[in-house]
Amino acid sequence: MSDTTLNLAERCFAWSALDTAEQQALLQRPTQKVSAALTQSVTEIVESVRQQGDAAVIRLTQKFDCPDLTELRYPASRIAEQISQLAPQTKAAIDTAYGTIRRFHEAQQPQAISVETAPGIECQMRYAALSAVGLYVPGGTAVLPSTALMLGIPAQIAGCKRVVLVSPPDRNGDLAPAILYAAQKCGITEIYRCGGAQAIAALAYGTESIAKVNKIFGPGNSFVTAAKQMVSQDPQGAAIDMPAGPSELLVIADADANPAFVAADLLSQAEHGSDSQVVLLSPAASQIEAVKNELYQQLSSLSRADIACQALANSALIEVADLAEAVAISQDYAPEHLSVQTANADALAEQLTHAGSLFIGPYTPESGGDYATGTNHVLPTYGFANTVSSLGLLDFYRRYTSQRATRDGLAGLAQAIVGLAEAEGLDAHARAVTIRLEQDA
Repeated sequence: MSDTTLNLAERCFAWSALDTAEQQALLQRPTQKVSAALTQSVTEIVESVRQQGDAAVIRLTQKFDCPDLTELRYPASRIAEQISQLAPQTKAAIDTAYGTIRRFHEAQQPQAISVETAPGIECQMRYAALSAVGLYVPGGTAVLPSTALMLGIPAQIAGCKRVVLVSPPDRNGDLAPAILYAAQKCGITEIYRCGGAQAIAALAYGTESIAKVNKIFGPGNSFVTAAKQMVSQDPQGAAIDMPAGPSELLVIADADANPAFVAADLLSQAEHGSDSQVVLLSPAASQIEAVKNELYQQLSSLSRADIACQALANSALIEVADLAEAVAISQDYAPEHLSVQTANADALAEQLTHAGSLFIGPYTPESGGDYATGTNHVLPTYGFANTVSSLGLLDFYRRYTSQRATRDGLAGLAQAIVGLAEAEGLDAHARAVTIRLEQDA
């Protein structure tokens, strides 16, 4: 498909003219329409990796990425060679982004707390970095060193003992120099050449080459997302950060918004992949018409116009009654990225709590958050933003508690503990308290 065959008039809608079923269908994420077939394919891939280990991962990597690949681990010598080819200006851009992202995440460092909940009873909240984490950096049609930074920096700050990076190689079995340089900045040396559901399964269950990790991080396509959810539901698998699948953006724009800015933001997400989705909500028909025209104009100069067109075919430009209705739709949709380009954008943003990340005002492009403002670009998709948080430093820790009681402290709480234990019919619970106080009486 090209921009000349895209009919955006077919993607313009008046919300009030749609019934409830049509409204729900309009905002259905495109990848959810093939969930049954997707689940079956991912199940087969995960099971093959569990049973065959490296052999399955290599076979699938040969099929989808590099026909001649025979070794998953990326040799250190080859990493150095690749990094040496990186242009100085790209290194400088990565260095700048590393600085802003690190500053924002360092400010998130958790603090242990200690509270005397009763005389002689001390309770603590403690934090420990995860011991082994797997970082998935997507490949395919785009090179994403920014994702290596978004995942690698918090792992580095947290002090995770083992950090593993996986990413699909190119046809020659290489990873992009920019990804490798970003990994180097984050202190990552354990790097494997594999992607898709097979890489997620390898991280979750381990293979001959790739030791199992405790938690898997990173966005990916629908196969990666399905595999992550699958292994997270298996006690023998691994925890995951969140459901982070194909990219999505919702823009709320009023009549005075700059249509060129709005269109540029929509296209910045549409070019991620054919299964991306972008949505515009505006109470002004004139704004929707102007954005539609801008989309046609800007598409003509994009190198990934075909991909953007396919995403736009799954997207919508929607006229709403007013901004209040736009807020209600956005809260229900719960977008990964939410751009607010209206008068009094800060006030409107206060009402928009169901989003992975907010981009407030005309000079806050979504691409800023993708790369270098400092916030993390690994965000919940599929509407999970109504319950799931955006990625942050705390995701690389586990939180646990401790308590310490003196004899007098235990005696002070004995009546409450024993009373509750007896009420629940748990005699041994009560005895664990009374035996201590009886022996020292």
